[in-house]
Amino acid sequence: MTELPTGWVETQISELVELQENGKPFQQGWSPQCESRPAEDDEWGVVKTTAIQHGEFWAHENKALPTNLDPKPLIEIKSGDVLMTCAGPRNRCGVACLVKTTRNKLMMSGKMYRFRPNAEALNPQFLSYFIGEHETQLRINEMKTGISDSGLNLTHGRFALLPVLVPPLNEQRRIVDKIEAMFERVDKGVENLQAARAALGLYRQSLLNSAFEGRLTADWRAANADKLEDPKALLARIQTEREARYATALHDWQTALEDWRSGGEEGKKPAKPKRPRDIPVTSIDLGLNGWAKIPLGLMIDTPSYGTSKKCDYDGGAYGVLRIPNIGAGRIDATDLKKADFDDNEAEQYSLIEGDILTVRSNGSLSIVGKPALVTAQDTGNLFAGYLIRIRANSDSLRPQYLAHIMTEPHIRGQIEAKAKSTSGVNNISAKELQDVNIPICSPAEQTEITRILDERLSAADTMKAEIDDALKRAEVLRQSILKQAFSGKLVPQDPDDEPAAALLARIKVEREAAPKAKRKKRGAA
Repeated sequence: MTELPTGWVETQISELVELQENGKPFQQGWSPQCESRPAEDDEWGVVKTTAIQHGEFWAHENKALPTNLDPKPLIEIKSGDVLMTCAGPRNRCGVACLVKTTRNKLMMSGKMYRFRPNAEALNPQFLSYFIGEHETQLRINEMKTGISDSGLNLTHGRFALLPVLVPPLNEQRRIVDKIEAMFERVDKGVENLQAARAALGLYRQSLLNSAFEGRLTADWRAANADKLEDPKALLARIQTEREARYATALHDWQTALEDWRSGGEEGKKPAKPKRPRDIPVTSIDLGLNGWAKIPLGLMIDTPSYGTSKKCDYDGGAYGVLRIPNIGAGRIDATDLKKADFDDNEAEQYSLIEGDILTVRSNGSLSIVGKPALVTAQDTGNLFAGYLIRIRANSDSLRPQYLAHIMTEPHIRGQIEAKAKSTSGVNNISAKELQDVNIPICSPAEQTEITRILDERLSAADTMKAEIDDALKRAEVLRQSILKQAFSGKLVPQDPDDEPAAALLARIKVEREAAPKAKRKKRGAA
């Protein structure tokens, strides 16, 4: 065991907290069926686990208690309480915070419990910081029980054994003051980084708006008038191309069918191509030379759904792209599962360079319709059922242009408006994607827009990555400060401080002298 600083002791947390109204060191909450809305100021409410953040209490994260249920004042949250989540996913079970201030009439839920540090031995803020320190969190993590990481529990009995380092009370106060002074400087830096990150997001939206309203390439159009096309002529050409593609596919099918019949009808019968569905066209001249607004379905093959075959990491001849592989406009194949497919299946779910995969179904509406452009290195993979493959089949639509435009705020608005929610899951169909109206310009201008966006968004992505790295370093710095604090290196020891051992001895005497809480008989009301 590492030698403790002068005047420090190590003891279990159960020895450092006051016994509550239930006669125990920990008080668990209650989980009634609440209303979906937050409680008004004069109503009782039950806080959600999201009210407990590392070091912060968010009182607004609550649900109103129905009026037909009586509140339980004994579990009302008070200033000075330390709250701990005791059920949930691994990263949300064992999160603690000190309640510095709170409104009245808020109760704990059954997925959390409360403890109150004995003020004679333990500073509440010191304890809150100690619980959030990395090494302490590792110990708490080992105490959790459950079948899977998505649903774990932290029982009172296990948590009661948590070892806590206790300096003299005066030193605890000095440590807290020093931590808060240092954290304040870190917080200011984090605040500036988050503001810069938000500004980058606004810049991205503004850039996309400018691109697809024609403002980004106004000078290019002035210098390249010979490459522009009248919107009505552009629409007519797209429709003519569409009919020509179907006629070619029908001719190829008839030839293949004749060959199949003359060959004794061996093998699979060629499938007749489906006539493209009629898509209502409302071409809108955007007031810019060579621009129109056209339904996406006129310029793409019928969107295709992916495979529902089960995949895993261990085997299979083909990689299968899933939602986690849809990155920021590109395929991220680092988390790739695989499966085996026959030749027909492999052809059905194949990808070619220039395809776009987009998310069909997700609990988060902002993820539905998220696009990723397929490059040459991605074409050996197939794609899964929660994705839709979009394949441009018109010379009038550049895939790179389409990948960008699907992230533009107005297009996102169309996609999200068309998505339908069932049991909390948002879905968009192939038909609904075909009906999304997109601004379209000449292929040459699309290429210029893509060039500018690639250049500027790449620079923005680099800046965002640098900001994210700085935010991670800020969190590492916080943990470094806490580590220094709880190893006795953040503030100097004062030989005049009363040793923690003396404080704990006094508390032990007081506990032993206190009257024992009477146990209720089983079955008593």
